[in-house]
Amino acid sequence: MLERLESLRLVDHHCHGVVGRELDRADFESMLTEAPDTTPLGGSLFDSQVGFALRRWCPSVLDLPAHAEPDDYLARRAELGAAEVNQRFLAAAGLDALCVDTGYTPEPILEPEELGKLAGARAAYEIVRLERLAEQVAAEEVTAAAFADEVRRRLDARTAGNGGAASERAAGRAGAGGGVVGCKSIAAYRAGLEMAGERPTEVEVKAAAGRLLREAERAMAGSGASPRVNDEVLHRFLVWCAVERGLPVQFHVGYGDSDTDLRRGDPLLLTALLRAVAPTGVPIMLLHNYPFHRNAGYLAQVFPNVFVDAGLATHNIGHRSPTLIAELLELAPFGKVLFSSDAYGLAELYYLGALLFRRGLGAFLGSGIEEGAWTAADAERVADLVAAGNGRRAYRLDQGQ
Repeated sequence: MLERLESLRLVDHHCHGVVGRELDRADFESMLTEAPDTTPLGGSLFDSQVGFALRRWCPSVLDLPAHAEPDDYLARRAELGAAEVNQRFLAAAGLDALCVDTGYTPEPILEPEELGKLAGARAAYEIVRLERLAEQVAAEEVTAAAFADEVRRRLDARTAGNGGAASERAAGRAGAGGGVVGCKSIAAYRAGLEMAGERPTEVEVKAAAGRLLREAERAMAGSGASPRVNDEVLHRFLVWCAVERGLPVQFHVGYGDSDTDLRRGDPLLLTALLRAVAPTGVPIMLLHNYPFHRNAGYLAQVFPNVFVDAGLATHNIGHRSPTLIAELLELAPFGKVLFSSDAYGLAELYYLGALLFRRGLGAFLGSGIEEGAWTAADAERVADLVAAGNGRRAYRLDQGQ
């Protein structure tokens, strides 16, 4: 099964850009995990699951032996240069398509089209981060009464290049940037995932927008910081804006950096909203999910439009990732599971995410063959679905090509 999976090119349905600059050791380690600690008090992040996974699997891509020492690895990385390193790892990941969240840019990173070209992918698509779009509107001169219409107008403008109908919006262009194919909510980071199901009324949105605009005025008068959407009504409004346009909606779930309150990141808290969205048939993508991956698998089973992945955690738990993947697949229908790397910053994370995913899924399917749980033909079909087929179907990536 591993050989089969290694032959398949993956659809990475949730990922980010990588940095194009040279990195010293502190910079490199700071990008290895969501909550880095590169001080002597915490020790080195090379002494972690992701650090050992990197030392085991990544050196060969840079022509080094497995388990190369960190200093040797970083010296070789510097010798090759960032551009060459990025090209090697993205190409080695074996990606057919990427869906890139462009809403997190603390520093300049490669754009979707650049990532797609380096990976040798057929297309790289864009995922619009809903809160960032709303915050951009709030930072400009707009009234509370006009806020909702301006958000809708800008979302329409972001998706207009791919046509009017949802299926046309999802049509990609091989070898290039493929346009917007979905949206993402980071409600888990701000207000938590417990949201009501109903579309908020225009009156509710206007009142919430007024609070956001007043916050924006105070921020601009003080530190100059950008306003932050952290109101349940606005998060829900934004989700419904995407749903009404037929755009798949990604939700950050569970594991993340220290800015999130993990207690409010359990996907079960989304039940009311999932129940309300289900009749529309618009796909809902639950991202990451660790340590709530079993809960996410349950939701994928009981709601027809819910999909799940184990991205981000896959490379962070290293050699334990096969256990994570097997637990996700306990309840989640195999037609509802997607691949994602959630790679950010380091091109190595694209490669590690893909490699550990292939090995974990291969071990799961291979053990099922050995135990007679399914046939080899069944396992190959499931491998095709999870590697790429489910992502292509959910995001309608093949329409128009």
